[in-house]
Amino acid sequence: MKVKTILVSQPEPKIENSPYFDLQEKQKVKIDFRPFIHVEGVPAKDVRQQKIDLTQYTAIILTSRNSVDHFFRVADEMRFKVPDTLKYFCQSEAVAFYLQKYVVYRKRKIYVGKRNFEDLSPLIKKYKDENFLLPTTDKLKDEVPATLNALNIKWKEGVFYKTVISDLSDLADVYYDILVFFSPSGIESLFHNFPDFKQNDTRIAVFGNTTAKAVEEHGLRVDILAPTPETPSMTMALEKYIEKVNKGK
Repeated sequence: MKVKTILVSQPEPKIENSPYFDLQEKQKVKIDFRPFIHVEGVPAKDVRQQKIDLTQYTAIILTSRNSVDHFFRVADEMRFKVPDTLKYFCQSEAVAFYLQKYVVYRKRKIYVGKRNFEDLSPLIKKYKDENFLLPTTDKLKDEVPATLNALNIKWKEGVFYKTVISDLSDLADVYYDILVFFSPSGIESLFHNFPDFKQNDTRIAVFGNTTAKAVEEHGLRVDILAPTPETPSMTMALEKYIEKVNKGK
């Protein structure tokens, strides 16, 4: 069956040159964006109940833009002045770059990993005498605490924000040829909103093996998978599939 409509379970890209817009133009398909999950901040009083005293930490581990935003939000709510001496360990360059929203970059001690959390290990190990705080979500990947525990460092996890299922009730009678998912939470949201969802002719595109596993555990079929050596991005995987099924338009 030909593809005319796609729903991506994420917010619409803010950059004009997003590959999704190129895909839409090139393949003459309609692409809509809708976050199936969203992030809500945990109030400072609830962070305190986790026995977190911000004055005790000399280093912060930041895994995402959300962790940056919510660390500084909680610090503000607690009226805690973030010291200039605080060390920042950022999972990627994108996270480190985003940190500039809150601190004067060149005046801070910032250490940057390459991409995966494991890439931070050698940097953290170098400063093993620091007291580390990991501001994170309630849906933390198991590999993160496992990696930190293996380093034998002093660290504490704090839930500063939560992943919440979005209300999608207005989509009940809307059909898309392809649904695109990037996390197991997206699949959880689909079934929370539509418990009787049947895949039928809907194609499902997923990014990552954990997302693919979640799809299959719900008895659904994965039609498009990324990343692969041939299609390292979701837009490339979508384009390859669309070109294949839309031939002869």
